[in-house]
Amino acid sequence: MSLCFSVSESAFNLRYGFRDSEPMGQSLKIRVKTRTRKGFCPSKVVCVDYPRPDIDNTSNFLEAAYLSSSFRTSPRPSKPLKVVIAGAGLAGLSTAKYLADAGHKPLLLEARDVLGGKIAAWKDGDGDWYETGLHIFFGAYPNIQNLFGELGINDRLQWKEHSMIFVMPNKPGEFSRFDFPEVLPAPLNGILAILRNNEMLTWPEKVKFAIGLLPAIIGGQAYVEAQDGLTVQEWMRKQGVPDRVTTEVFIAMSKALNFINPDELSMQCILIALNRFLQEKHGSKMAFLDGNPPERLCLPIVEHIQSLGGEVRLNSRVQKIELNDDGTVKNFLLTNGNVIDGDAYVFATPVDILKLQLPENWKEMVYFKRLEKLVGVPVINIHIWFDRKLKNTYDHLLFSRSPLLSVYADMSLTCKEYYNPNQSMLELVFAPAEEWISCSDSEIIDATMKELAKLFPDEISADQSKAKIVKYHVVKTPRSVYKTIPNCEPCRPLQRSPVEGFYLAGDYTKQKYLASMEGAVLSGKLCAQAIVQDYVLLAARGKGRLAEASMC
Repeated sequence: MSLCFSVSESAFNLRYGFRDSEPMGQSLKIRVKTRTRKGFCPSKVVCVDYPRPDIDNTSNFLEAAYLSSSFRTSPRPSKPLKVVIAGAGLAGLSTAKYLADAGHKPLLLEARDVLGGKIAAWKDGDGDWYETGLHIFFGAYPNIQNLFGELGINDRLQWKEHSMIFVMPNKPGEFSRFDFPEVLPAPLNGILAILRNNEMLTWPEKVKFAIGLLPAIIGGQAYVEAQDGLTVQEWMRKQGVPDRVTTEVFIAMSKALNFINPDELSMQCILIALNRFLQEKHGSKMAFLDGNPPERLCLPIVEHIQSLGGEVRLNSRVQKIELNDDGTVKNFLLTNGNVIDGDAYVFATPVDILKLQLPENWKEMVYFKRLEKLVGVPVINIHIWFDRKLKNTYDHLLFSRSPLLSVYADMSLTCKEYYNPNQSMLELVFAPAEEWISCSDSEIIDATMKELAKLFPDEISADQSKAKIVKYHVVKTPRSVYKTIPNCEPCRPLQRSPVEGFYLAGDYTKQKYLASMEGAVLSGKLCAQAIVQDYVLLAARGKGRLAEASMC
């Protein structure tokens, strides 16, 4: 027999009764089970955050830590470089942070009035936040995890139980779980999680999928990179994996990774994710940020940059990259008329914005011409506040397996700042969004409610005769992360461009974590590394400009 409890305000206070420097523990668990048809209990809300996993001794974490330390321990420059960076998303913030660590003076320019780029968020008139996307921090994100530690904000990540939870479309209101046992190392914990789940895949399907994966396991990174030419669907069929495996598991995974379906996504993207999740014990463990990203993550980076003499300016949109006679960058001309010059220049915007800003005489260079194939994918992020607390959910990320929705979470449970004991706020990723990006907000909400009625059949109906919408926000991003379709990998540029003194950062640039927050942070580190390595050359260019100016 199942017992039903409500989560009270006092329970919340107990749950979050910790000092800033202490990890969140497991002292309190409140489970909410709801009884539905024929006594089935579809949900169990575990209102607790788990301790930070032991990831500090993994090879990937140590590799990322070493790269971070290289900036702090590098020789101090005799004359710090002034590096002008366009774009204060994670890539630009990362570039500026690590340049400042190396003793240089970054000037970070953000076009909008908010930090974060693709993790930006805004506060509405009621004081509630709404975000560009639903952001998850994985254990397999070593550069992100190092960044949190370097800033002293590890406690701002709310770690959840080590599970992946999928909605069952053919059984409305029910879920299927992949639970990773803590007592086993990788990859055994992942293998057991798959073997113990008998609701989504049959044993013959599991065996065929395992056999299909053997070449990737044996061939390693070289094999993974060679699969860039195939879509997920093509690769699965080539390996003899039943189509039902793609339908049951990889539609949801493809949309979660890149907002597109398996018939478009490059298999390399899936294999990279599987490799991280299966090779690292805590690789697939997830954490939510404990509040809005601009204040809880971006602001500490800005404060760190400023403490070391760097500068960050909002409402500073680049209008034009002006060039010298030799084709190198002369300055950035802003829309407000200001002219910004420096010793080096970085574009850390999405690739689509970069392409619009490229000077004409750069466009025929092979390095820049290859960018034509990299195109941002549209995505829509939705926030819906309901007039009641929904019961059929988890304190976790949920894979919806809906034709229109990718992943979702009840942020009133998962996130400290958004917690509400009386009302649910669902944050949902609407993808693929290409056919919907031009639709009105009300049309998108109507379509979303029809899907939610299938996920919450006892609590939500499309006509709102059950749970009623208090308010909603729809955030459209016409060009988000680059669309990871086959044969994109050769088009991704290195951070150092062929134009002397001009560099790129962004998740689309060459780094091993593809289009992700981790990829953005790593790209910034690699960009900063290239600039530090080029210090002698860049410093000499600066002296040359000063000499020319003194002769005029």
